[in-house]
Amino acid sequence: MEKLILIKYGELTTKKGNRNLFIKTLTKNIEEMLQNYDVNIIKNRVRMFIEVKDQKFDEVVKQLQKVFGLHSIVICEKVNTKDIEELKKIAFKMLKQETFDTFKVVTDRADKTYPIKSMEVSRQIGGYLLKYLDHKKVDIHHPQLTLHIEIRTDGTYFYTKEVEGIGGYPVGIQGKGMLMLSGGIDSPVAGYLALKRGVQIECIYFDSPPHTSMEAKNKVLTLASLLNQYSGHMKVHVIPFTKLQEAIFKNCDPTYMITIMRRMMYRITERLAKKRNCKIIINGESIGQVASQTLTSMSVINEVTNMPVIRPVACMDKLEIIRMSEKIGTYETSILPFEDCCTIFVPKHPVIYPDLKKAKEMETTFDYESLIQECIQNVETISNFEEETSDLL
Repeated sequence: MEKLILIKYGELTTKKGNRNLFIKTLTKNIEEMLQNYDVNIIKNRVRMFIEVKDQKFDEVVKQLQKVFGLHSIVICEKVNTKDIEELKKIAFKMLKQETFDTFKVVTDRADKTYPIKSMEVSRQIGGYLLKYLDHKKVDIHHPQLTLHIEIRTDGTYFYTKEVEGIGGYPVGIQGKGMLMLSGGIDSPVAGYLALKRGVQIECIYFDSPPHTSMEAKNKVLTLASLLNQYSGHMKVHVIPFTKLQEAIFKNCDPTYMITIMRRMMYRITERLAKKRNCKIIINGESIGQVASQTLTSMSVINEVTNMPVIRPVACMDKLEIIRMSEKIGTYETSILPFEDCCTIFVPKHPVIYPDLKKAKEMETTFDYESLIQECIQNVETISNFEEETSDLL
């Protein structure tokens, strides 16, 4: 018997004509995730098999649980026989080592030349197990243990345990997006959800020293490094936002400061996104959560860009977003008490229903275009997050 990891693709199986591209992208992502392990990957249109030559199965499975595009991960046993009598004995040997009271057998006859149909294979092997395993019962609805048997052209595969994957599409299959990453709870979750739909992300962060601290910047880099576990090759573009933010503070109605600031952020993000060949802007806006996220505010702010803006958490409530941030491991970092530029200079009563005409009039009171150009010219791009944050968080 040969021990292998079997991968089930899940949503990729719906892609028909584009399936090969999806599988190719998934394979590349898995190879990068497992680059520190001695593995051999064998793939076809419905399954992927990973030979783990260094026998570090548990570690490899843990890494695979971070790869988008996987429905499930299985450690299985492969045998080179399809003889039904031999299969009965192998099944008995496997289940004899397990602890359970009820079971069922599920067979997938992928090799259609095999003369015995799936239901009959399950019936024969189940009957054999029932006869020779003491005090065990068959329960086809709620078994404590399910023995899966896949009969394929190259052999027969047995397994009893299946680890759930994180699903979605392989990262990169949909192209690239620019994530507006703050130090809060919402935007890392938005980034995770974009990755899950196959979007490779780069991040933009607006830094306003001395009004924001180095700890705030490195908090964001830590969040980026946590997201990077699911994608790799992530970059964070740090925008020096101080002069522009101070100009807004000096020249605009305090109640409109957040509106104008967000409009400037969108302008900068769009320009950098196009420069970096991104197709969309992604952010963590959630409808009605704060003043800048009412439908009216979002409409006025969004007016400055024609690039599609994707808001993955727009219709989630705060508790749902918190639960997901806990699940993906970003919550504890997000709640660290370091303010970003969105939380400084905040007026007591920001406008909830801003008027587009008023916003545009306020923007004519200062030369924001030259300040935007200066922001983009002086962007700092970071990709080695561990080095940047190791001594600070």
